[in-house]
Amino acid sequence: MKYSLGANQFYWPKAKVAEFYQQAAYSNADIIYLGETVCSKRRELRQKDWLELAKELANSNKQIVLSTMALLEAPSEVAILKKYCDNGEFIIEANDVGAIEFCRQNKVEFVCGQAINAYNGPALKRLINMGMKRWVTPVELGRDWIKQTLDDLANQGLREKFEVETQSYGHLPLAYSARCFTARSENKSKDDCQLCCINYPSGRIADSQEDKQLFVLNGIQTMSGDCYDLSNDITSMQGLIDIIRISPQAENTFTILDNFIAKEQQPTFEKLPCNHSNGYWHQIAGMNSV
Repeated sequence: MKYSLGANQFYWPKAKVAEFYQQAAYSNADIIYLGETVCSKRRELRQKDWLELAKELANSNKQIVLSTMALLEAPSEVAILKKYCDNGEFIIEANDVGAIEFCRQNKVEFVCGQAINAYNGPALKRLINMGMKRWVTPVELGRDWIKQTLDDLANQGLREKFEVETQSYGHLPLAYSARCFTARSENKSKDDCQLCCINYPSGRIADSQEDKQLFVLNGIQTMSGDCYDLSNDITSMQGLIDIIRISPQAENTFTILDNFIAKEQQPTFEKLPCNHSNGYWHQIAGMNSV
């Protein structure tokens, strides 16, 4: 299997971003996703900065993918999206159907991001015809569902036309909203948020009334409170998943990546840490663990 670093979901200072991707260039990741996918107000790195970073990282013999926004709210954001889809060099991770259409028009191959609601064979067949070369599975799909979908496509001779990638570590992006929850948590309006999410490099925790870590607030994005962790499930991915995705963390991302690779080479099973879960993979409640 291959390993990827997904697009960073959080808002970090430019220096921290530069340090992270300097380490990524020498890491064991095969694929690196770049770009802002959550909020266009996060401008520590602008579009030209992401493109320059992509060109630098391309020299590290890794596949570089440019990730697009999941929720577009202004014409300026659409204009930036068009420039990404017409960059002429790097493949696109489309997190919005508008990005898929721009890629189709430009005959650019694309990755179907996990923000796209593609759950079955007919949907994937349509995306393949539009230029999809990789499917990042929606976060709530379990192994059996994925296997059945891929078996259906194999019967049509379509399975070899695309790769399958699944997020295997990190808080899961569950929903997006026009509201900014991080700003609201600080009694700020979205228009005057003062980019306060930069103060939360791992998002802001929202507990339930029973003091359970229920969600992580990340700007307009709501994420799972638990960290999704499939480190015990690598064996069951063999022959099914082509690419294991690690979502960038504020700390220890590359140690986590190396741990996954070690477990693929020599499978071991350990009790998941507190606030880690793997329920979705086993088609049970997402916050539960097997």
